Amino acid sequence: MGTKPKIYIIDVTNRDGVQTSRICLSKLEKTMINLYLNEMGIFQSEFGFPVTRHEKEYLNANLELAERGVLSPIRLGGWLRATKEDVRFAFKAVPKLKHVNLSISTSDQMIIHKFKGKLDHASVIKEMTEAVKEAKKMGAESIGVNAEDASRTRMDYLIEFATCAKNAGAERIRYCDTLGYDIPFTIYERIRLLAEAVKLPIEIHCHNDLGMVVANSVAGAKAANDAGCDAFINTCVNGMGERAGNADLVSVILAIKYGSGMQGYQLDERINLKMSWKICKYASYAFGVPIPINQPGVGANAFAHESGIHADGALKDRRNYELYDFEELGRGEPEIIETGRKITAGEYSGIKGFRNVYERLEIAFKDDRQATEILELVRYANVHNQKPLVDDELRFIAKYPEIAKKIFTMVP
Repeated sequence: MGTKPKIYIIDVTNRDGVQTSRICLSKLEKTMINLYLNEMGIFQSEFGFPVTRHEKEYLNANLELAERGVLSPIRLGGWLRATKEDVRFAFKAVPKLKHVNLSISTSDQMIIHKFKGKLDHASVIKEMTEAVKEAKKMGAESIGVNAEDASRTRMDYLIEFATCAKNAGAERIRYCDTLGYDIPFTIYERIRLLAEAVKLPIEIHCHNDLGMVVANSVAGAKAANDAGCDAFINTCVNGMGERAGNADLVSVILAIKYGSGMQGYQLDERINLKMSWKICKYASYAFGVPIPINQPGVGANAFAHESGIHADGALKDRRNYELYDFEELGRGEPEIIETGRKITAGEYSGIKGFRNVYERLEIAFKDDRQATEILELVRYANVHNQKPLVDDELRFIAKYPEIAKKIFTMVP
């Protein structure tokens, strides 16, 4: 923690966003999300599950990109259950893993009715502390401890749990409003009490079951900062996530930058809002979920005015009816829609059409052998994504073919 506490963003699209029922992302799409988050200046991406076997090659490939400086300075963090067994398995499968969040339930509801006698309050803390110590021993550079269902956890027990996590070596505590149960007033009070008692950075993970996810996230961050601690807000691109979703990445940043009374709070200076339009459009395409027209900042109607009074006022001075500028979000460039002949690269592409696609991207191959190698990878990528590749995906494959090969590899 610095002299003045800050608010950082830990995006969990590639961990919680992909748990949205009925949809998923390919490993290439998850990699592109990580690349865009890095360009956006996001502090950390919770990039997946190190104990899930089909994630192994993707996770290791992305950590290789981090070693090369491609995914830098963003941190790549893995999500684990807070057990020694999961920690050992994770570091064996993904040996270059450096950042982890260890999760266990803390509410009476879940300890009694989820664990069903397997764990009690004391053994929950014991399991968690042993897992933290094991992660430290395995080489973890930063450890967050997740109190699942923190919003329904008794405050005295939550403080005891967090204190034990700190003493075991945790860098921060994740306060999980797992059911979206909090309202801005309760989450402020609870996180302020927690931060003042434990003196540890607080990570805020909220869900939108009652429609207050952004307000709760900002209120929680404000409470941590008011207690003198750094805050880390969990977000998902376009508000994806289980049930009603997680806190929308762009909405959270806009609320901190432009919300009434938030001007005295310090947002991570690396954040570049100009990436908003690009990452939100890509995630919409990758997930196959349209951006709502009224989505803050990036919705089709976010800067649209029809009412006579509003249109007149906006034309006189945009500040009459707009809190922030569309250019700040990377909007305003003309949308290019190609008509007529278009050659695409797919799983059945031939070499001539494929070369035409890359010539359009101003990418040249040194010889036929290299072109054939990339074509083969692009074919695999189309099977992998089950949809046409976007230009940035084509560029990535051409630039990092050996990494792409690892990302497409999955061994049952």
